[in-house]
Amino acid sequence: MGDEHTHGHHHDHHDASSPEIRVEALEDLLIEKGLADPERIDATIRRFEHDIGPMVGAQLVAQAWTDSGLRQRLLADADAVVAAMGLRGPEIEHVEVKANAPGIHNVVVCTLCSCYPWALLGLPPNWYKSPEYRARVVREPRAVLAEMGLELDADTEVRIWDSSSETRFLVMPERPAGTEGWPAERLAELVTRDSMIGVARAADPAGQ
Repeated sequence: MGDEHTHGHHHDHHDASSPEIRVEALEDLLIEKGLADPERIDATIRRFEHDIGPMVGAQLVAQAWTDSGLRQRLLADADAVVAAMGLRGPEIEHVEVKANAPGIHNVVVCTLCSCYPWALLGLPPNWYKSPEYRARVVREPRAVLAEMGLELDADTEVRIWDSSSETRFLVMPERPAGTEGWPAERLAELVTRDSMIGVARAADPAGQ
């Protein structure tokens, strides 16, 4: 796809009657009546966004880092791998995995709404759903990535993958150097949600 993108949505965008809007309204009401603590709500959401949710995808990537056969199968037919591993959940009816490599960096977006492989990555971050990210990462991906803390070499090709109701994408980040001999369980700790969207690299093993 490279810097080109296509989209095939067939579902409605969020409106005043959407579940997301209704949940926000209910949350505001509960907070207003003193029945919910906004700090605890935010902490729970962060946990599902950054820790619990993305671990399914992180474990899958880590296993592919240590098993070249699995890696090849995952890139060729992720649906078959997901089915064989018994992974189930919302928005993974058809998933494609795109591997980063020297000189190639993949980034995922959903330009028309917020299609996202929930069962592999957990809750989508707010910035992924924002109109600014959805519009700008297609037009000026390097600038957006730099603003998010990821600087790419000038000769690195940036490939943008536009998720839709038919296809969701997951990025396989490059395995960090210095992790030779690490078991998949330890490697999974380096695979972050943002690295599987493509707006970051895998975590630095020096920090583990």
